[in-house]
Amino acid sequence: CAVKIPGSVIQRNMKWNGSRGCVTRKTRFGSRERDWLKGDTQRGCVCLYGGTVDPQPSAPGSQASSMPQTDLQLVLCSTSTTVEELCAQRDGKGLYVQLHGDLVRRLEPSERPLQMVYDYLTAMGYAEPVRVQQEAANSDLSCLIRFYSEPPVNADQQERTLLTGVFNVRKGKTQLHKWAERQVILCGTCLIVASVKDSLTGKMHILPLVGGKVEEVKRRQHCLMFSSAGSQAQAYFVSFDTLADYQRWHRQASKVVSQTVSLVDLSCYSLEAVPEYLFYSQDITHLNLRHNFMRLKEPGGLLNLPRFSQLKSLNLSHNHLGVFPECVCEILTLTELNLSCNNLHTVPVQICNLQSLQTLSLDGNHLSSLPEELGGLAQLNSLGLSFNNFSHIPAVLERLSAVDKLAMAGNRVETLELCTLARMSHLKTIDLRLNGLRQVKSESLEAVSQVTQLDLRDNCLDSLDLSAICNLEALYCQRNQLGTLTLSGFTLRMLHASSNRLTTVNIYPVPNQLTHMELSQNLLEYLPDWVCDCRKIEMLDVTHNQLSELPLRLLTNLSLRKLLAGNNHLQRVPDLLDHVPLEVLDLQHNKLAELPESLFYKALNLKYLNLSANALESIPPSSQSEESLSTLQELYLTGNNLNENCGALLVGHQNLRVLHIAYNQLLSFPASKLTKLELLEELNLSGNKLKTIPSTVSSCKRLHTLIAHSNHITVFPEILNLPEIKLVDLSCNELTEIQLPDSLPATLQELDLTGNSSLILEPKTLNLFSHITTLKLDQKSTTTAADSTSASTPWAHGYSEMSGQRNKLCVSVLAVDQFGDGVEACYGIFDGDRNEEVPRLLQCTMGDVLCEELQHSSIDNVYMCNTFLTSHRKLGMAGQKLGASALLCYIHHEPSDPGGYFSLTVANVGTCQAVLCRNSQPVPLSKVYSLENCTEEMERVKCCKAIITEDNKVSGVTCCSRLLGCSYLSPWVLPKPWVHTEPLCPQDEFLILGNRALFERVSYQEAVCTVQAVRDPRAAAKKLCSLAQSYGCKDNIGAVVVSLHIGEDSCTCEPPVTTTEPRGPPPTPLPVSVTPGPTEPATLSSSSGIASEFNSETSASEVGSEAGSTASDEHPSSGPASRPERRCSLHPATTLCGIMRQPSSATFSSNQSDNGLDSDDEAPLEGVISNGSKLEVEVDIHCCAFQLRSGVPASPKDLSHEKRGSDYPNGKMHRQNSVVVSATNGCLLAVCGREIADLKKSPSTSSLFGKKLSNGSVVAPEDSHNLIEVALEAPKKKSGYFTAPAQQDPEDQLIVPPCLEQEVREQLRGQTLLVSGPSMGRHEEKTAFTSPEMSWLDFMFNIPIQSM
Repeated sequence: CAVKIPGSVIQRNMKWNGSRGCVTRKTRFGSRERDWLKGDTQRGCVCLYGGTVDPQPSAPGSQASSMPQTDLQLVLCSTSTTVEELCAQRDGKGLYVQLHGDLVRRLEPSERPLQMVYDYLTAMGYAEPVRVQQEAANSDLSCLIRFYSEPPVNADQQERTLLTGVFNVRKGKTQLHKWAERQVILCGTCLIVASVKDSLTGKMHILPLVGGKVEEVKRRQHCLMFSSAGSQAQAYFVSFDTLADYQRWHRQASKVVSQTVSLVDLSCYSLEAVPEYLFYSQDITHLNLRHNFMRLKEPGGLLNLPRFSQLKSLNLSHNHLGVFPECVCEILTLTELNLSCNNLHTVPVQICNLQSLQTLSLDGNHLSSLPEELGGLAQLNSLGLSFNNFSHIPAVLERLSAVDKLAMAGNRVETLELCTLARMSHLKTIDLRLNGLRQVKSESLEAVSQVTQLDLRDNCLDSLDLSAICNLEALYCQRNQLGTLTLSGFTLRMLHASSNRLTTVNIYPVPNQLTHMELSQNLLEYLPDWVCDCRKIEMLDVTHNQLSELPLRLLTNLSLRKLLAGNNHLQRVPDLLDHVPLEVLDLQHNKLAELPESLFYKALNLKYLNLSANALESIPPSSQSEESLSTLQELYLTGNNLNENCGALLVGHQNLRVLHIAYNQLLSFPASKLTKLELLEELNLSGNKLKTIPSTVSSCKRLHTLIAHSNHITVFPEILNLPEIKLVDLSCNELTEIQLPDSLPATLQELDLTGNSSLILEPKTLNLFSHITTLKLDQKSTTTAADSTSASTPWAHGYSEMSGQRNKLCVSVLAVDQFGDGVEACYGIFDGDRNEEVPRLLQCTMGDVLCEELQHSSIDNVYMCNTFLTSHRKLGMAGQKLGASALLCYIHHEPSDPGGYFSLTVANVGTCQAVLCRNSQPVPLSKVYSLENCTEEMERVKCCKAIITEDNKVSGVTCCSRLLGCSYLSPWVLPKPWVHTEPLCPQDEFLILGNRALFERVSYQEAVCTVQAVRDPRAAAKKLCSLAQSYGCKDNIGAVVVSLHIGEDSCTCEPPVTTTEPRGPPPTPLPVSVTPGPTEPATLSSSSGIASEFNSETSASEVGSEAGSTASDEHPSSGPASRPERRCSLHPATTLCGIMRQPSSATFSSNQSDNGLDSDDEAPLEGVISNGSKLEVEVDIHCCAFQLRSGVPASPKDLSHEKRGSDYPNGKMHRQNSVVVSATNGCLLAVCGREIADLKKSPSTSSLFGKKLSNGSVVAPEDSHNLIEVALEAPKKKSGYFTAPAQQDPEDQLIVPPCLEQEVREQLRGQTLLVSGPSMGRHEEKTAFTSPEMSWLDFMFNIPIQSM
């Protein structure tokens, strides 16, 4: 039907086919719908879900059969179409909207659904109207915004709000009463029993349950006894028909009887009114209706709340009321009222009726004044006014004599007059943070004696004189611009003044009550004298200042327990003459060349000492005699000039648990001394010159972490017999072999052996490692013609990830040295803080999304912004409650000058950062989107009326104002990124990507100097992470280092090489995964197994034969290979193995093959390890053009005739018991004993549906990779964060049906067919299949080669 006027509707019914996820684009759209969308950008569609649909869609792979099928209604409309018009067209009663899988709200008749979607997408960051229209029609959007034709049914919610049914009931504990069928209701705090069967009109018997009992009646099946509390307790016996009913009622009633107060919690239920039966519970004293959509006039609405005669506490926060409900002023028994975050603009004068009110919370509204009648509430002692629009402290507070705390954070008070505070003599605690406060006036000499705590954080103060507040006990003034600070010290106990510009602090008299003082990140050149005179000071933080010395009197202070003085200019520490009680001493990043001789035997209580990044050549002895009394537990000595002699001085610290002595000058570690450190748990010896680790390390029975990368170790240490060993990092050494015990400890989770070019592991060794969650190693390989493209890239990368104290890696890295259809690269880092799911999903999808966006736009700000927004959408359910910081770097030529210089486009959200080294100086390329670092973002979040907690987190969740994911925090937290493009030049040396934890501990300048001193990018990245850990970081750390070699003309050509060269070990590995057989159980996690790597400098066929030799002692071809001429993008040679774009990640193999057969059922294959493990790497055949190779390496003559490979997007090619090897610009594709039909999902999409890495880290499989870690088993969890909706487009499928096989055979016999693939780059490509490809495809269709 044709649509001519706005506001009319086209409705199309369709069956919801397939999984519980969102409907696919193919299902949703036909020609009529497409024609409708083409007409106008204000046109679109709304997909209406039925009420029986689960509001949380799950991913394909879940049990769709258990979900009832329902009809979806696809409604075509315009932005002017209202709900009323939609309902009239479809004879509906109303529409409902759900945001982020959370609450469901009924729409008003005048609201316009399509315009709501458009506004939502625009707020996210989409700018182009056509793109907004396209995104609004995307089925994946239902995880962000979804419409229902009727309210969705939530069985769990119904159970917790109301239980009802007709059951056999008997009253009393005696046998006098008979059993009778009655209507029984459990609602609120009471059990309600009707006096007549199936009728609620007669007398209702009410049994209060709070404090009572619910007990099982063993003499009767499925029977419960409900009894009230008190001496005159009544009881009812209820016999249920089914076990399910019995359990449901028992569970809910048990919660009620266990309460100490009559509390009913109905928060987050999308309620418009409370259940009518709730009013029978007249004993309710506390009612929580937070996060609902309560209305006034509904039955059970706000107008009925005064019916609760004993109600004391009422929480109506986050109900979108818009107007203060005057009806609550009639509940005279109220003592606590919460109306926060309701868009209130005024408070009615009727508030004075609540004479019993003690607590009133009005935070997060639009209030700018308060009525004078509020001053009549004599019992009011707590008033919350934070995050409103007050420009001054309301005068009515002078009359509220019981209020002792002024909570006005996040308002607009620019001037604080102390005389105003003096008139409010009852105020003791004042919170004025985040107000834009510019001055504090103290014009009169009148003292302000009542204020004891003042919070002025995150304002704009440049000076502060609070000497008039004579009884001040605690002051918080961090993150201002203070140059001077003057305080009264009579009662001062705590001072927090970090992140200012202080050169001195004036406090008079000496604060003898002061216990904690924080003055970090200021401009102090010396400590005031009064600091040394403080008698009770316990903690002093003066890090990141300009101190040149520490007073002796400070160190000998008998109360000081914790002294943090790192990142200063200290050259010496004064000698300790007497015993001191110091427990924590941090002196890192100074200029110390020596320490006091008496340090350890004068500071006997010292438990933590950090001396990293100094110039120490020795350390003092632990005692003056052989017997040591040291209690030191953590010692950090990284980045000094210590030699092996320090080992003998460490043995006196026999309580050491953590020892970091990385990046010193150690040639060895005394074997006899290591035996004394029996309590050692973590040992870091990286970056020294060690050739061995003493065998006596086996005496450290509690050791769980050994990090010794970047040394010269040739012999594997005897550590695999330690009972608690978890992590061993021996990368970047010179290992040649490993001597293993008969069995490995079950605790071993990660073993890193990368960067040991001479190390070859036998199949037996690999089999022994099969239970390790993550095994990282390089496999010796060869360089052939297939790697010529790899050699032409003017960059190389390395990365490192380290888990923190939580032993859970929540950082992931994306790295593709060859990206797109030219010389391009893509790098990214993703930090989930405390979740690992979102970083993995972003790692697996973001590269693919960038490639797709590059096809639609060449404007950097457009394609990068859309990449982030689309990735945000693709997170699906995982992105509703979880989020991650993300940074993406794209190296490319400018579209206007394809042969010119390279440009670097960087986009980021959150706290991940990128730094470019140019002329040995750091050039920041990213923007830190945290509330503390970004003033404009703080203002934006405040204007949206978010509640920012005292630790500067949005709703107490995250400190970031922009993230991918966490969509439930919209519009406070957005996914729109910062985008910046920087032209690269020959002076650019390298690029560093890191997460928040890295750059909090390592400055930009130090990071640049660190990488400059290390040539290998992988070793440099590892060093950055090790330094951050040694500097005190306890969180997850991730770092990527990209070395750049940009010539004067961006040319990377080298002269052609005509002579043959023997195959040798390559510099960088290509990752493959080693999957244990099904008989090897996973003992540590849902993803068990090991990951290994093959070098990328090898052709596909060589890798196949090399894998065979590793697994079954077969030898690869030893014939010489010609080295091709290395060319650059400006002077291209004949393409040998073209690629439209690289995949963003590897998919993961499991203990069963994808065709449903157990791996034991499959015949032995080439490339499969004989012990049951298999080598497998999968690339994205949906998105990557690739060339098929098999057999021996192609000769240069054959290579000269090859052209770019064609995609088989979603192609279904059947082959079993075979190995397919393909080189994709250096990328290995090995399909082992499985149907290629199951490769129709890209790695990114596959990762969304339950595939999981063993340690959270995947990088794209390509030739410049240092490392890939592939999990070997899909997670056992079949729902939750991994059940994101499908992203694949059925229209992109290319399938060879059986009816066309004969035609394909005929075309293959001619060997002249060019197969067109979808445009996967910026140009459409075609592929010519040569004889190796023909042989492979021939086998695929079971055609004998002779018949060709």
